[in-house]
Amino acid sequence: MSTTTMLPGSPQGDVAQRWPARLWGVLAVLCLVLFLDGLDGSMVGIALPSIGRDLDMGPASLQWIVNGYFLGYGGLLLLGGRAADLLGRRRVFLIALGVFAAASLLGGLVDSGSLLIATRFIKGVAAAFTAPTSLSLLTTTFPEGPQRNRALSVFSLFGAMGYSLGLVFGGLLTGFGWRYVFLMPAPLALLAIAVGWKLIPRDRPVKAGGHDPAGAVTLTLGMLLVVYAVVSAPARGWTSPETLGTLALAVALLAAFVLIEKRVRHPLVRLGILRHATTVRANLSIVAQIGSYMSFQFMLALFLQDGRGWSPLRMAFALLPVGIVVVIGSPVAGRLIDRFGTAPLIRVAMASTALGYVWFLATAGTSPGYLATMLPALLLLGVGFALGYSAIMAQATEGIRDEEQGLASGLVQTSSMVGAALVLAVLTALLGTAGHSGATFSPYRPGLNLVTGVAVAGLLLNLVPLRRTKPETRK
Repeated sequence: MSTTTMLPGSPQGDVAQRWPARLWGVLAVLCLVLFLDGLDGSMVGIALPSIGRDLDMGPASLQWIVNGYFLGYGGLLLLGGRAADLLGRRRVFLIALGVFAAASLLGGLVDSGSLLIATRFIKGVAAAFTAPTSLSLLTTTFPEGPQRNRALSVFSLFGAMGYSLGLVFGGLLTGFGWRYVFLMPAPLALLAIAVGWKLIPRDRPVKAGGHDPAGAVTLTLGMLLVVYAVVSAPARGWTSPETLGTLALAVALLAAFVLIEKRVRHPLVRLGILRHATTVRANLSIVAQIGSYMSFQFMLALFLQDGRGWSPLRMAFALLPVGIVVVIGSPVAGRLIDRFGTAPLIRVAMASTALGYVWFLATAGTSPGYLATMLPALLLLGVGFALGYSAIMAQATEGIRDEEQGLASGLVQTSSMVGAALVLAVLTALLGTAGHSGATFSPYRPGLNLVTGVAVAGLLLNLVPLRRTKPETRK
């Protein structure tokens, strides 16, 4: 049992829980998995040029090393989150983590671009189950309030550390060979499996539900087609028959899914969860935050490497301030959520994020300098992530019943992945139209306008008052 102590100078009723070693161990396993997600994503981005040279892959093929992961991740996240609720979180978490480790190992051994893309898709599928399951294990292990906020702040800290260290490791390991970038996550995933097997308590699957194969098929295929259409549209064209046909089929499948969920006795996804106004707002906020930043980072990497001729390692260190600010600020976020709530913190975070892009837009000119333009913008973006990520995740699961925490977790992470893919696809189309060669920043300005607009929209969304939603009774 944990003991409760009153913090000196803390508000009345604000208590800090002294967690036992086993509880810290469970949190460490969950943090390690999020750390791996951040590490893997940033390392692979740094290694792409070396992969292209070694496996004779052009830009059109290389993009699928990233988009193949997005396809598996974004397409199955909702199913992954609900599977954790219905089949048992511990079981789904450990099995999916094993698949992730195997795909990492295979990715470092293959000699074909097509096989490498296939391993990235499999790894994305595995992450679609580990990511929402990790978050739902956290939200069901730590009760809503100060304990959960504290755990979420530590959780977010490790995600930021994974991203930051991934930039550095990606630059260093690529120097020895790009295969090490894919091999490195495998032993860490195996470590997480071993410790998780021992420490994560067994849970019982939800008794009611799960008898919805038609819902599972239509949701999975619909989400896969949505993500596929979005990530392939820049190459095929947004108005091409292939893109429009894929989107039309996706809409038809998702419409069928909605009809099935309204009629089936035990729905895979209870649509009533979307009546939580705060849940919907959190999902839209994560689209604005993650979607804008992923596109900004992609654009800045092109400018610094192709335009300025920077090495991958130098570019990695240029982006590092974002991760450093998040590492420093994330532990504070939990205490701020306890004191002020999620909504004010998200407003401040979105304001800082929008201000970062506005500063870059206002000061960039045709040749933005690092100290005057890039660094202040990156620091503001870091503040936005440090304060916003934990608050958005907490808001997305507030008032949700324990047996649907996996669904709520999968929903918000699906929004972040699909939102990132959508904004990046539009950005890629804009850059393709404008061209992006040379050392001048002018061709990138349309993309920066898009990113700034997305962030400002996220800020305005959080300034509009919402109708209070009555929390559902927990069972």
